[in-house]
Amino acid sequence: MTVHGELEVVPAATTNEAAQALDDFTDAYNAADRAYDPALDAAQVTGALGAINQAGLKARSVTSPRGNSQHRSLELTDAKFHVPKKAGWPRWFLADTDSNRDVDSGDRDSRWLVVFVKTGSDAQWEASYLAILSRSEVPRFRTDQDGYALPVGTDSDDTAVAPGQLSKDYASYLRSGKPERFVAGEATSEWRERREQKKTRRSGVVTEFVDQPLNSGQFAPLGLVTDDGGALVFFSMRYYERQTAPAGYRPKASPDEKALMTGEIKNTLTKEWMSSQAAKVAPRGGSEPSVAIVGRLQGVTSAKGS
Repeated sequence: MTVHGELEVVPAATTNEAAQALDDFTDAYNAADRAYDPALDAAQVTGALGAINQAGLKARSVTSPRGNSQHRSLELTDAKFHVPKKAGWPRWFLADTDSNRDVDSGDRDSRWLVVFVKTGSDAQWEASYLAILSRSEVPRFRTDQDGYALPVGTDSDDTAVAPGQLSKDYASYLRSGKPERFVAGEATSEWRERREQKKTRRSGVVTEFVDQPLNSGQFAPLGLVTDDGGALVFFSMRYYERQTAPAGYRPKASPDEKALMTGEIKNTLTKEWMSSQAAKVAPRGGSEPSVAIVGRLQGVTSAKGS
């Protein structure tokens, strides 16, 4: 009899594996941040977090070639690992940690939620998503009889919105305000307002935004079932911000943007952004609006002048 290991539903990682992955990521992150060298943690990051991390380090390696004189080592402690069972690859888990970048009491006390992904038996664990949430924003997760977290399928109909639909809906919402399933807040209604303000002509400069959903490969959404029957879902989106100035004027680029730039700014600057979101999604049949963006991380990954 042949046993197909890739078809067996097994825990994505042991506790020891998860702890080692977190340690490896933290060590690599600190080395890269200290030297401003993207090569030092390139093997520990992927997806949206990897794109943001690598572009930021690449830019700072140009603007601060001697490294980070203000480096402060990141420490991630008090780790709680939420490990789902899964057949085949990729496998993944969530690390809920306490960082040394905040205070340990009151409203400023936060948790760093890091999603780790492994694409095959010979691959290593890579961090693909990061969300920094207040303690009250971190939900409780449902577990099975063995204590393992319950994953939410990309096309699941157990939640008000399938995880695989979130990036497309979010891009549409930012463009048009629809679908109206997103809870008002900093990453939704307030961000749309800030964009509208940017679109207003300032010194003749016109700003346009184009949003691109991301749903597959290293940018696939990942979610866990929460105690209320909903889910906490991590998903990605790419968007472009184009600034066009009238003849005789040039849009301004920051030093970091210039370090990532191709071409020369004559009257147009186009910035490519990666945006990573953590969303609380209500269970199917819940009240509207049903999606709350509780965490968002973004960064410029390239720029082009023309």
